[in-house]
Amino acid sequence: MQYLEIGQIVNTFGIKGMVKVVPYTDDIERFDDLKKVYVVNKKTRREYEIQEVKYHKNMVLIKFKGIEKVEEAQNLRNSYLEIDRKDAKPLEEGVYYIVDLLGLEVYTEEGKLLGKIDDIYNTGSNDIYVVKDNLGKQVLLPAIKEVIKQVDLENKKIIVHICLLYTSPSLRDM
Repeated sequence: MQYLEIGQIVNTFGIKGMVKVVPYTDDIERFDDLKKVYVVNKKTRREYEIQEVKYHKNMVLIKFKGIEKVEEAQNLRNSYLEIDRKDAKPLEEGVYYIVDLLGLEVYTEEGKLLGKIDDIYNTGSNDIYVVKDNLGKQVLLPAIKEVIKQVDLENKKIIVHICLLYTSPSLRDM
């Protein structure tokens, strides 16, 4: 994929054409390094130069060059922000872009196919990988090193360790 989605414009901010963005990045200050972004909606992808970036309550406030009025900024609501993949910051070892993980096949250490990564969401302490099989059955896996043993982007697969807990019938009746 050539582009990475980094946020969504959810509203305007103030009267001078700023937009309020929900960031899709762990490093919110990453926006300080951006010079341009693509604003994408169902119809268009347009490049905008960033004039100013501020932060407010875990949101990113962006002023685009050429957007001077709140009415102009209003037209950008619900659009997504993307950057060229080549402009992305390098990630630490063991950290991946969500877009690169979606669709990967997930296997147990024993070689059993569980399904494919269908979605990823963050609980605050760690990500949860939603693995869906061909029948639509889901398995939720915490993205922690005890469970995720190997991510192989080249071969499009993930190896996981699954520990099933068993409670004896006598304990379940308590």
